[in-house]
Amino acid sequence: MTSSLRTASLTRRGFLGLSGGVAAMGALAACGGTSGSGGGAGTLQLVGVADQQKALEPLVKAYTKSEFNTSFAPTDQVQTSVRTRLGAGNAPDVHVVFPGNGSAMSMVQISQAGLLADLSDQAWAERIPATLKPAFQNDGKTYVYSAGSSVIGAVYNKKVFEDAGVEPPATWSEFLDVCEKIKAKGKIPIALGAQTPWVTQLITYALVPSTVYAKNPRFDEQMKAGSAGFAGSGWAQAFEMYLELQKRGFFNDNPNGTTFEQQTAMVATGEAAMAIQVSAVLPDFRKQAAGPDALGMFPVPGADEEKECWIPAGVVVGLGVSARGKNLDEAKAFIEFLGEQKNMNAWAEAVACVPLTRDATSRVDPALESFLPFVDGGKAVPFMDQAWPNAEVQPAHFAAVQELLGGRTTVPEALAKLDETYRKKS
Repeated sequence: MTSSLRTASLTRRGFLGLSGGVAAMGALAACGGTSGSGGGAGTLQLVGVADQQKALEPLVKAYTKSEFNTSFAPTDQVQTSVRTRLGAGNAPDVHVVFPGNGSAMSMVQISQAGLLADLSDQAWAERIPATLKPAFQNDGKTYVYSAGSSVIGAVYNKKVFEDAGVEPPATWSEFLDVCEKIKAKGKIPIALGAQTPWVTQLITYALVPSTVYAKNPRFDEQMKAGSAGFAGSGWAQAFEMYLELQKRGFFNDNPNGTTFEQQTAMVATGEAAMAIQVSAVLPDFRKQAAGPDALGMFPVPGADEEKECWIPAGVVVGLGVSARGKNLDEAKAFIEFLGEQKNMNAWAEAVACVPLTRDATSRVDPALESFLPFVDGGKAVPFMDQAWPNAEVQPAHFAAVQELLGGRTTVPEALAKLDETYRKKS
């Protein structure tokens, strides 16, 4: 992550970029070039966001069946330019697509306009975990390729935990007990940088898989149909749990006046024990820590029984194929190449995410190993915003959390506002 990303008031699509291990949004100028060699028809044009460049450039060079003209640029710039080209009928052969729904360049929005090629017959598409299919599929067809998912959990300082005599907890009650013991040692249990808007949502996202989806896996489907809402669901419990952490003094003073950078420094230096964050920012924490193994990460348990604890796993920003491209077959063949396990592994490793599928050659960051049983056991759900129908719900969530922390609204009022925003037509 760059400083420009951290200080920006992120839109929903900015957080989707973050979930893909964003390292350069807003920092890289558009760049391009031609690479690859060998036969094939016309040169494939590939347009991606800066987040994808580190992973994609080596894979493009390794693919010898087509030549490429590639370009990468900041997320907002690419979203605008590619969506315009899609509408004009001259889209790139292969281009960035955001999983799920809710922005002009999301999989659902583009596919329902008939602008994405169906990738369902590719081998990798048959191995998509059931709980992640909503991020990849619309009406049962797969339209976006992604190498894997980032997770949300607690990044923690191992020495602070050791000094307090605690270990990563497995239930919500244990989590509260850990926080109490850390507080008794004079340390801040949880650093919260809620002045940075996108940070506000992460605790809710960490809890909602357990309070909502473990009890009702069809919640998103019911929300879309109008038979369920934020109000009257486990979202209320998640907000109350969020506020319980504040009421028990487990956050730093004035979270709404604390930035992401300050949150990071508190955990890395041992002033605070942990921060609930997306795994994509682990490098930011590690840069300031005492050593490469000074920090760990664990799933935040959102229930009092281990079997009811689920986790959020956001599918990273991916690629799609223009349905109207002149090189349709060649473009689909390249996506199929990316879906080979060794190439999926390479992409996932480059952006520090959990590969969509794994084999003996897959390497997962050791800090993420405790999340794998949830992913493998069907107890991981996409980040909530990847199922929301418009781009206004996420910032409404940011605001709701800041107002709750500031005592300026109530949980019922916050939920009502989210429901109102969700029902807006995009």
